[in-house]
Amino acid sequence: MRIQDLAQLSTRMFKTNPLRTWLTILGMGVGTGAVVVLVGLGFGLQQIILEQIVFGDSLLSLGVSSVGAHGLNLTPDTVDEFEKMDNVLDAAPLARIPALITYKGLTGNVFIQGVEPPYLRYSGITVDAGETFVNDDIGNTNSIMLSPATLKLFGVADEDIDNFVGEKVSFRLLVPANDGTDKVNEVAIEKEYTVRGITKEQAVLNATMMLPELRNYVGIEEYERIQVRVDSNENLKSVEEKLLEGYRVSALSKTVEQASKIFQGIQVVLATFGGIALIVSAIGMFNTMTVTLLERTKEIGIMRTIGASPNDVKYLFVSESVVVGFLGGLTGIIMGVVLGFVVNILLNIVAISNGGQAVTLFSFPLDFLLFIAVFSAAVGYLTGIFPARRASTLNPLDAIRYE
Repeated sequence: MRIQDLAQLSTRMFKTNPLRTWLTILGMGVGTGAVVVLVGLGFGLQQIILEQIVFGDSLLSLGVSSVGAHGLNLTPDTVDEFEKMDNVLDAAPLARIPALITYKGLTGNVFIQGVEPPYLRYSGITVDAGETFVNDDIGNTNSIMLSPATLKLFGVADEDIDNFVGEKVSFRLLVPANDGTDKVNEVAIEKEYTVRGITKEQAVLNATMMLPELRNYVGIEEYERIQVRVDSNENLKSVEEKLLEGYRVSALSKTVEQASKIFQGIQVVLATFGGIALIVSAIGMFNTMTVTLLERTKEIGIMRTIGASPNDVKYLFVSESVVVGFLGGLTGIIMGVVLGFVVNILLNIVAISNGGQAVTLFSFPLDFLLFIAVFSAAVGYLTGIFPARRASTLNPLDAIRYE
């Protein structure tokens, strides 16, 4: 049988039984749409979480902190040692000192972080409002970045964070005395800093300034943390093993990998629930193809007597089921994507009207949608293969006499 004849015969059902055919496609569409929506929800949740992490330099960086048991401290010499290691491009330190912050007569406790712009990139620190420090700000002596938790000390609501950029704050550093006691000396900074950005560090009371500016007021002999930038992903493991010989090491790439595995599990669970609806739809399609076989038994007998081979009959039924399955998959994709986008729009309208942030709750990657289309055609093939084999084995004379 020629391909064009097979294509014409396998689509004849749209003329002979259009209502039943489209209802079968719609049934497959509902099941496929359930899978698309639920898995799309999993992709959306994964994207919401992972988009909070800055990719690039941060995924090729290792966070190094001191381990007390080894007695190894992080000093300026340590930074030089790290930079000389094989496969290491850079090492950026962070100094951390307790301080008092004052804003319009209100005072609270925070930690002042002294960093340089590379540290912000390597550790993935970004801003929700305003601007972050860049390389040109290395000598900046008048700007500061604050965490959202610091703003809450002054009663600033989340929706007013943007308005806090440009405000003035002052600091008093709390420096331990060098006399062997627990005494703490206050070092007042006799000027005000302009808030240039609000970071995304939600759970910490931090104020971030340039490291050279912090050195103007206090001697820094030890660092709290050093971010080590590795040249490539292939060398992350080897550099980490060297650093683990004396320090505690953390990698953002591991966090991303673990989060991805968790969301893959969530997607499998959601796809399982959607798959139940798809199985029900496939059973309905199988029933339809079986009924079609019974209705066309005499037609099959006539085809066999005029020269059609058993394989021709089998290919005809299989092609019909594949067409129905594929169209059902496309219908489900359209239904699922439209529903997801509508829900996204409605949720964003509600979120924005209540002072929240717009998010994409449902996400539909193109490769996932292509897989669903191919998978739907495969389901159609599986549901049609049994009726097709049964049709191909019918005795032509018995088929003609069938009533």
